[in-house]
Amino acid sequence: MPDPKSVRRIRKAQISVYLDPAVMKSLADYAARREQPQSMIAEAAIASFLSPDADERREAIVTKRLDQIDRRMTRLERDVGIAVESLAVFIKFWLGTTPALPEPAAHAARAKAGERYDQFVTALGRRLAKGLKLRQEISEDVKPVNDE
Repeated sequence: MPDPKSVRRIRKAQISVYLDPAVMKSLADYAARREQPQSMIAEAAIASFLSPDADERREAIVTKRLDQIDRRMTRLERDVGIAVESLAVFIKFWLGTTPALPEPAAHAARAKAGERYDQFVTALGRRLAKGLKLRQEISEDVKPVNDE
């Protein structure tokens, strides 16, 4: 076993690095939270950046983020599909149940339409403020029915 006095301690090389003030603040804050010297954290960060598996780690992070974006896009596509189908069902129902009005009644109906539209917008605003979404009320487990 080597004598402890004969074992030399390897002296580390010193470098000077210029850091952006925001990066320096982040480094100082991180070092304070971890109760570690800033030089040790900087050394570990540089070693990590230069390590052969750094590219794989970055690729894994990018892949994870892309997967999250893909899931969000899938939900967005579903939500838009629900909105389009809801509108189509409403229009089909409305056209099938609303008879054409004679001209004097049509004029009165157009006058009333603005008031009814304002009521609709108010009701929509209340629903959106409540946070309840149509997609939360619709089950994803419903099997398609070919009744058209």
